[in-house]
Parts: sequence; structure tokens; C-alpha cells
Amino acid sequence: MLTACANGDDPNQQTTTIDNDTTNTYEQNNHEVNNQEEAVNIANNDEGNTYNNDEGNEEKESEPLYKLDNSEVRPIDDAEEQVVLLTIDDAPDNYSVEMAESLKALDAGAIFFVNGHFLESEQGRADLQHLYDLGFEIGNHTMTHQDLTTLSEEEQYEEIVELNDLIEEVIGERPRFFRAPFGKNTSYSTQLVEDENMQWMNWTYGYDFVEEYMEKEALTDVMVDAPELRNGANLLMHDREFTRDALEDIVRGLREKGYDIVAPETIE
Repeated sequence: MLTACANGDDPNQQTTTIDNDTTNTYEQNNHEVNNQEEAVNIANNDEGNTYNNDEGNEEKESEPLYKLDNSEVRPIDDAEEQVVLLTIDDAPDNYSVEMAESLKALDAGAIFFVNGHFLESEQGRADLQHLYDLGFEIGNHTMTHQDLTTLSEEEQYEEIVELNDLIEEVIGERPRFFRAPFGKNTSYSTQLVEDENMQWMNWTYGYDFVEEYMEKEALTDVMVDAPELRNGANLLMHDREFTRDALEDIVRGLREKGYDIVAPETIE
């Protein structure tokens, strides 16, 4: 099931690149908003694949453990099946750095999907660099967070490729993953993403753009006990205060239910 994304878009207008078994109500919000200094150590043990980026460890290369399938992650060979992928959109706005530091302390990985308009300031660029230095995957969420289905091909190119260029300028690496605003891709954007050697993804569920879940306890409960929670689920969250406050409890709750957090660097 694919839950519609935030920012006032109609889920019934989504393109065919989006799952059709939507069960959650779309709600408008104000905004939907290696040159690593710390190495990545991929933990692949009996409890599954967890995120690890201990300072001083050398990066360990390994075969990919997961692949994307309809925006969700599927194990390759005998990789752990009971896992979820954490994704955070609208980075790096106000709370992304705090969210990343919390995830780092929990040894949990995530993809931070970046908007270019947050990189216009020196602080925004510094925050992006900090996310990357903490070991987190950086994704492309377009320059200005517009509905791609309303843009010309030239405008879509600018939204996607210019952000790839900007991210590379800051962190020295181009993104591997793309998420369209509102989850709305076009045939052109899908091909462009492929040409840029990226994979697009939407999500399985997310609730922090629904008014009744815009506070810590309610959001924690629904993210941990959502009916859409299943092996390989792609969990959508955003750079928001109440999401930041709920994040630690969400991760702990998912782990208590037996789910490990996928390390994005293990996705092929």
C-alpha cells in the first residue's frame, strides 16, 4: 500500500509509477518539506543487517544485500527478510541534523532526501555535509519541490539534475536514489533518473503529514503499529519537530517487533 505524500496533492492524480492500493488519506501541509570522514562498517550478523559507522573503522566492501522492488526492499539470497527502510524527506530543513544524530546513536541508517532550496544558505550546505559525514545516504528530492507532472521536460531536468550537481558540489558524491515530490513521477523523469544512474522510490506508508498524527505519541504508535507494516516496508517521514521527537521511540518500537533497519548502503 502506498500512502499519499504531503503538500496538498490529490492522491487520485498519481501516475502509474505509484502503487494503486492506497489506503491512507492524503492531507495538506505547509511544506513537505566517498569522501566520508567517518567510515562505514556494515553489520551483517545473526540479528540482520544494521547500520554501523564507527569512527576509526575502515570501510568494508561487500556484496549488496537488498534490492528495490516497487519502492520496498527485498533480500538478495539469504539476507534478513524482516527489515524496514527509513526515509526522511525535506532535508536539511530544521531538524534533519538532530534526527541524524539520534539515528546515529541508535545505530540505525536512513536515506535523507534533500531539497535544493535548503542548500541556498551556508548553514544548509553545512547541515548536508554533516548528514553525509555521519554516514547517511543522501537522496534527491528535487530543487524546489514542485509537482513534476505540471512541469516541462526542461524544467524537470533542472529540478533533478541541477540538484544532483549541487549535492555533488557539497559532498563530492551524486545521489543514488530519487523521490519525486508527492510521489508523482512522469515518463520523462523516470527515464532521466535512470540516465542519471539513480533509482526512484516512493514509500509504503507515512503519517506525519496527517493532522491527527502531528504529535509525538500518536505518530510513534501509528508508525510502529501501522497495518501497512511488513517485511521490506519503506517508511516515509519528514523533517518536522514532532517527527524528530518520535524518531527514537519509532526505531525502538520497530526493533521490539522484530524489525531490523536496513543500511541503505547495502541496497544495490
